[in-house]
Amino acid sequence: MRRLFTIIIAMLFAGPLFAQTDVQESPYWADKVAAGEMPAATDRIPSDPLIVNLADKGRDFGTQGGTLHTMVTRAKDIRQMVPFGYARLVGYDQDYVLAPDILADYNVKEGRKFTLHLRKGHRWSDGAPFTSDDFKYWWVNVANNPDLSPSGPPEFLRVDGEMPQVSFPDPQTIIYEWSRPNTHFIPTLAQARPPFIFRPAHYLKQFHADFTPPEAMEDKIETMRVRSWAAMHNKLDNMYKFDNPDLPTLQPWMRVGGNANSRFMFVRNPYYHRIDSQGTQLPYIDEVEMTVVGRGLVAAKSNAGESSLQARGLGFRDISILKKGELENGNYRVFLWANGTASQIAIYPNLNYADPEWRKILRDVRFRRALSLGIDRRMINRALYFGIAKEGGMTVLPQSPFYNGAYRAAWAQFDIQQANALLDDMGLTDRTPAGYRKLPDGRTLAIIVETAGERQEVENALQIITDTWRDIGVRLIMRPFSRDTLRNRVYSGASMASVWYGWDNGIPTLDTSPDYLAPRAQEFFAWPMWGQYFQTDGQAGEAPDMPEAIRLLQLSKDWEQAENRSERRVIWDEMLAIHADQHYGIGLLSEAPQPVVVSRRLRNVPEVAFWAWEPGAQFGIHRPDEFFFTTEGGE
Repeated sequence: MRRLFTIIIAMLFAGPLFAQTDVQESPYWADKVAAGEMPAATDRIPSDPLIVNLADKGRDFGTQGGTLHTMVTRAKDIRQMVPFGYARLVGYDQDYVLAPDILADYNVKEGRKFTLHLRKGHRWSDGAPFTSDDFKYWWVNVANNPDLSPSGPPEFLRVDGEMPQVSFPDPQTIIYEWSRPNTHFIPTLAQARPPFIFRPAHYLKQFHADFTPPEAMEDKIETMRVRSWAAMHNKLDNMYKFDNPDLPTLQPWMRVGGNANSRFMFVRNPYYHRIDSQGTQLPYIDEVEMTVVGRGLVAAKSNAGESSLQARGLGFRDISILKKGELENGNYRVFLWANGTASQIAIYPNLNYADPEWRKILRDVRFRRALSLGIDRRMINRALYFGIAKEGGMTVLPQSPFYNGAYRAAWAQFDIQQANALLDDMGLTDRTPAGYRKLPDGRTLAIIVETAGERQEVENALQIITDTWRDIGVRLIMRPFSRDTLRNRVYSGASMASVWYGWDNGIPTLDTSPDYLAPRAQEFFAWPMWGQYFQTDGQAGEAPDMPEAIRLLQLSKDWEQAENRSERRVIWDEMLAIHADQHYGIGLLSEAPQPVVVSRRLRNVPEVAFWAWEPGAQFGIHRPDEFFFTTEGGE
């Protein structure tokens, strides 16, 4: 019934049906088609492609062509092409509603049985068929192969420790089934960094010990200069990193070239599954050129018109120079999108810090509340954001149905007297000659806050906090590291406190899982080892041992079993209330505008939107494959 309904809706709203629409040949691939090296466009796309009526979305129909220029600050950030392309089995539409994308459709029975239907005739970027065999290869030969996946399949596939029963009835059908509901399954497929529960089996089998003779495998291992076949396979099959040009993809653009380290090229996927209702295969843009530049140069180069579309590497501080360039040069526009994270800047005391004396202090809620009360958010807002940002603790944004102004205000006023009273109540009354408080063992109460060193506003905010924390007898020492080093230090318990954004998803809906509010992942910097414990089923990390954290974990499990939205709303509210009270992450400000530089020749980029990693994959939810240039050749 669901599948029939989907077909009817497509007939009514998606524009002309594929069978009635001639698919226009791409000029980009015309020579290869003429030479017989590639099938015609009609034969390259699925027999039931995803048809997009741009008029229904309030967008213009475009033409193919052009090169989009953008910048990143590290070579490894070519992986941003996966969020940018945002081809997902299931994805969010512009209204943040989940809908099939790569999948033709899916059916859910009792929240525990998921039947995935593929599009007939869908192909990988190299032309090989995309079928259930690619899902079977991942499930049997990758996820459940101990050499490739020592920890087994990913966590979102476990329901109270139970793995799914997975079957592959025919080339276009995959079934995942549990005995209990798995509320995470479909939303996880739509993430900015998706789990990729499939792999191009036809390509990867040549690097897998189950399919390649030992002699041939040894030659490949020697050529790749790796220690084992598993290391070789894992190096070549990472679909998120986008670092293997030979690895087939389903994204709108595929990488070409091999050893570049400062300039990377991506060209249109000739077998991409989406077309507009006028018969033009997406993406409209032929090429994406990604250039690696120094972090401090992104704004200047954007100002000089060297980027067709840019947001990463830009911050609020860059708006003035970008706006000036917009007026003077006239070759780009600056859109100000709302930031979708729960907090623009948040400080995370590490409750799993290795030092026993400090761990005791950091786990005392009075200490975390005192730190929050000792922050002059208004001063930071005026100094860094001209008073435009919203001041308060970390909670969901007003656009979420769960927003409660009291949670944003909790322990977030600037009150030196109350902060001092809380620290005195903890018994931290002894002070050094400089006026800083002492730990019970006599050490100076100096909290080391580590940063990724990527955002100037973070360092500026910490400088202001250094002055106000001095008034409560707390010394702040800022220590920058690279992003990867910072994460490793936090995860290992070597970091006392760190600074990052707030929750990625600051605009959860009634169908959003609250698992990121519970100690279920090491990525939340306040409790990395509790998250490790959950993620590894107790094989690593530490079990939560604070009542509120244990309650959060239970509530997240209750949400998974809740039978209706009203029950889930109550659970969300209690979890947000616990965070507002406990201040695991000390938020400073939220909703600071994110500048987005857009070439004046680039169309279909929304002027008003959210800039958020989850949900939406930053640009991804706005479908860059529908962006186009108004002049032939583009930028």
